[in-house]
Amino acid sequence: MMASDSGSNMDREMILADFQACTGIDNIAEAITLLELNNWDLVAAINGVIPQENGILQSNYSSEGSQTGPFGPHSQAASAETAAAAASAAAGAGAAPAAPASSSSSSSSPASAFCPVLPARQIVERQPRMLHFRVDYRQRTVEVVLEDASAVGEIKQILETELHVPMAKMQLKGWKSGDVSDSTVLRSLHLPKNNSLYVLTPDIAPSASTSQNSTLQESLNQNFLLVISHREAQRDYSLNFPASKTIQEVKRNISDLTNIPVRHQQWDGWPASASDDSMTLASSGISYPCHHLTVCRRSSPAPSAAAPTEQAEELPGPSPAQAPCTDIHMVSDSEGDDFEDAPEFGVDEAEIFGMGSSASSRKTPMMPDNSENEGDALLHFTAEFSTRYGDCHPVFFIGTLEAASQEAFYGKARDRKLLAIYLHHDESVLSNVFCSQMMCAESIVSYLSQNFITWAWDVTKEANKARLLTMCTRHFGSVVAQTIRTYKTDQFPLLLIVMGKRTSNEVLHVIQGNTTVDELMMRLMGAMEIFTSQQQEDIKDEDEREARELVKREQDEAYRLSLEADRKKREAQEREEAETVRLQQIRKEQEDEREAIRLSLEQALPPEPCEEGGEPVSKLRIRTPSGEFLVRRFLGSCKLQVLFDFVASKGYPSDEFKVLTTFPRRNITQLDPVSTLLEAKLFPQETLFLEARE
Repeated sequence: MMASDSGSNMDREMILADFQACTGIDNIAEAITLLELNNWDLVAAINGVIPQENGILQSNYSSEGSQTGPFGPHSQAASAETAAAAASAAAGAGAAPAAPASSSSSSSSPASAFCPVLPARQIVERQPRMLHFRVDYRQRTVEVVLEDASAVGEIKQILETELHVPMAKMQLKGWKSGDVSDSTVLRSLHLPKNNSLYVLTPDIAPSASTSQNSTLQESLNQNFLLVISHREAQRDYSLNFPASKTIQEVKRNISDLTNIPVRHQQWDGWPASASDDSMTLASSGISYPCHHLTVCRRSSPAPSAAAPTEQAEELPGPSPAQAPCTDIHMVSDSEGDDFEDAPEFGVDEAEIFGMGSSASSRKTPMMPDNSENEGDALLHFTAEFSTRYGDCHPVFFIGTLEAASQEAFYGKARDRKLLAIYLHHDESVLSNVFCSQMMCAESIVSYLSQNFITWAWDVTKEANKARLLTMCTRHFGSVVAQTIRTYKTDQFPLLLIVMGKRTSNEVLHVIQGNTTVDELMMRLMGAMEIFTSQQQEDIKDEDEREARELVKREQDEAYRLSLEADRKKREAQEREEAETVRLQQIRKEQEDEREAIRLSLEQALPPEPCEEGGEPVSKLRIRTPSGEFLVRRFLGSCKLQVLFDFVASKGYPSDEFKVLTTFPRRNITQLDPVSTLLEAKLFPQETLFLEARE
């Protein structure tokens, strides 16, 4: 055991040395951390730090290792997922995602190519690692190539020469780790070979040729984190919105969260440039990547735009804690407002603080509480979900929870899937945002459709919730039901990820409504990774079991065929034996019959005459087919029939044997049986022989 541990430590030391030699990371603790994140998979760890142009690192190890080795396709997939998870985590933290690198920057010099991993204990001198940067400024693009030992300020120096923009007025954006200082060393940022950045110059007015469209182009691929404070409820909402979302869409989402109709929302924090609700976030001028806003309910109707002074007089002054830090942006009445029937005056205090009748009470329930059939309830749920949030949503399984479990868990191992149970609650402020932004996101819908059986239930009504808890207790145990029972209303909706196992079903994740698309996708991918590992084992076991069953079936079939052959052989033998017995019986009967005939003929023969008698006597010698001779005397007047009866009494009946003379050859049996021996010229003696008839 100690020898094994020692060998393992030596292998990890070699992997650590090769990893530092290829990546240039001198900090041992940092290098070990990166390797541990990739389960000491050298190729996956290097790909996470230095992504290659082809997406998968090629090395001496990967070319020589088998597919099941540490650098096979399994490790490459793990590396890709690790990189995706890191990117998602960075996006969730509010970091600016880097724009895709251009084709011109993807071609690198030999100095930037990855040096292959060397064999164990072979020491080589590390070549400097070159980083490529594609920097966009308004309508210009600058390509910069630097060593990873350079500082961020050196990039700005090159840009100052190319763009003729002073470094002091230049803001270099697009770093995945957030804003960095000019003295930051590029190596410490762990950047890939190809990077995309952009320059902002807020103090320099754009020229006539660079309109506002260039600024919009820079932020088309951005996601804005809006931290929105609800004054009355004293609650903050952190919501991610793509740059293409309009201000009106943001306000409608906030209406779902706060129950404040759009026309009654009063906002603090929108910049002065956000003058139209149809503007996108990219063109509104809000801060990137995070912008703070405050919303509350107006206490009076929205005045006309022609009377700004009256509006200022009618609005109550905010308290010091609520004083806006930026310009106030009032929402104008918009056509098609979903909340036109909201009261103009006299707003109930309970409604302001979210304790009155919510928006969900004015909607058709997602699921009726008096439906006896679960399939009918889910059909109603799907129809209402489509009405509220559109047709782009997961395909919900129509049927009982038991039927969904059977569909997901109990087919062939290759066809099994994970079970995603979506639990909706109309009284939760997160339900509308979660459904519209998460459950209806194309990436989530596609991933769920390919890898999951999605089943849904509405727990708004107590009767439906009790019914769900009963089903969960029956199928997943009391622990899962108790877990669902502990969640409060504002923690819904929930997404339970369930995996079928050999002995029982296991709940892998319980995803709450306060999540983002990236976090949700990461959780789904993590569950899928666990499920895939288990599925491969199940497929292997199933294949082995089917192989054993096939061998057993073949053996059983061979045994059956052997028994069938033995049975047929035995039956044939029995038939043969029976036929033999039958033939023997027939032969015996024939022999008995012939013996009886012979005896009767023998008894009917006249006595043999003496030679001294007065009548003529003929002495006949008859040679049998066996060579023996039959000698007897007959009276010359005796008929030929007596001769034939004598021969037959000796076992040679005339219907089987012919009586012939030797010379000349005559067939006596063809003569008239009533003729005498004298007439047949068989006197006084004659030698005859018997011949079997053909």
